Amino acid sequence: MRAAVITFPGSNCDRDMAVAIERISGRAPLRVWHGDAELPDGLDFIALPGGFSYGDYLRSGAMAAKSPIMRGVIAAAARGVPVLGVCNGFQVLTEAGLLPGALMRNAGQTFICRTVALKVENSQSLFTTRYAAGQVIHIPVAHHDGNYFADVDTLDRLESEGRVAFRYAENVNGSQRDIAGILNEGGNVLGMMPHPERAIEAAHGGSDGRAMFESVFASLSVA
Repeated sequence: MRAAVITFPGSNCDRDMAVAIERISGRAPLRVWHGDAELPDGLDFIALPGGFSYGDYLRSGAMAAKSPIMRGVIAAAARGVPVLGVCNGFQVLTEAGLLPGALMRNAGQTFICRTVALKVENSQSLFTTRYAAGQVIHIPVAHHDGNYFADVDTLDRLESEGRVAFRYAENVNGSQRDIAGILNEGGNVLGMMPHPERAIEAAHGGSDGRAMFESVFASLSVA
């Protein structure tokens, strides 16, 4: 398996993501700079990590979505390559048009950094087969702009198509319909605000994020 982690100016979870991928897949991912014109050939998995790309200038993820490497990410997603965007990565995916909706300021206007409970809504997606439907898992969050917003028609479509992957058991940021993570129409792009890469070892406080990586890597016959 060939995986890649994209680093933008201001990314601060790219190393965490790379370590999680290597620990679970057994192979270190390629580290790709946002300014590269092209992605490496033959990638099986792409991760957009958390952080504060471009200092969240304009809107969180807005500048990063225009980075040269995103043309390759968009093309790879269209070919069916699994793409994971976590926290700032989720924001980048919405700004790039790979996922609908937007991430706004938290309802309380404060930065939230703690472990939260999530409910697994869809256990049949590429990223969630190692979970059970309705299972409650515990994953850390660390964001100021995690309030998911979309119009009613979009929200209804996400619900009816089974594209809500995770919900907050307790809505910590005001996200509509408690949404914590969503999938694209093809099911190969997942954006989520909580950080599964920070929950892969019990020694770090919990390992509930591990099954998400195991799910997608199993689909690539590497787990």
